[in-house]
Amino acid sequence: MSLYGYYRSSTSYRVRIALALKGIEVAQVPVNLLKGEQRSEEYLAINPQGLVPTLMVGDTPTPAALTQSLAIIEYLEERWPAPALLPSTPEARAKVRSLCQFMACEMHPLNNPRVLNYLTDRLVVTQAQRLEWYRHWVAEGFTRLEVMLAESAGRFCHGDSPGMADACLMPQLYNARRFECELEDYPRILAIEAACQSLDAFQQAHPERQPDCPVP
Repeated sequence: MSLYGYYRSSTSYRVRIALALKGIEVAQVPVNLLKGEQRSEEYLAINPQGLVPTLMVGDTPTPAALTQSLAIIEYLEERWPAPALLPSTPEARAKVRSLCQFMACEMHPLNNPRVLNYLTDRLVVTQAQRLEWYRHWVAEGFTRLEVMLAESAGRFCHGDSPGMADACLMPQLYNARRFECELEDYPRILAIEAACQSLDAFQQAHPERQPDCPVP
C-alpha cells in the first residue's frame, strides 16, 4: 500500500495514526499542498477530488485508490480488525463515529486551509481577522467536545484504549497549538492528548516526524 499525503494535513495525520496503531507499514508519497501538487494532472488521475490523503491498495496496474480519511480508517478496521479502533457494541461504535464526524466534518472544515485562504484571498479579511475566525471555531468545537467526551472518555476518547476518535482528535490539537489557541478550559481533552502522546504510534505519526516535513 502507498499513502499519498502531506505531513501537516489533518486528514493525512488521522490515517497515519490509524496505520501506526494497527502496526501497518505503507510507502509514503508526499503531495506538497503548498505547491499545489494535489491539483496536478498526475494526482487528479488517482484522486479527482484533489485532496489528501489517498491510500493506494492492491497490485498494479489496477490498484484501488481509497479517499476520504474516515472511509480509509473504516477500511483499515474492516481489513485488519485487530487491534480494534472501534468498540465492540453497535451503540458504542455509533458514539465513537459521532465523535469522529463531529471533529472531521464539523470542526475541521471551518479551519481548513482552503476556507482560510478564501477568507484572505477572496473576501480580503486581514490576517488578524482570519486568526480570530480560526480561534473562534476551535473554541466552539472544543467546548462542545469537552462535554461530549464526559460520556465516554477514560484515558482516551472512548474508554482506556486508543482508537478512531483519538486519531481525529490529535490533528485538531496540533493545529490549535500551531495557531496558539487557548486550551486550558479543556482539561479532559488535554488529559487524552497526554495519554496519546505517550504512545509510540502517535509519536510515529506526528507531522514533524514525516519524510516531507521541512528540516528546521
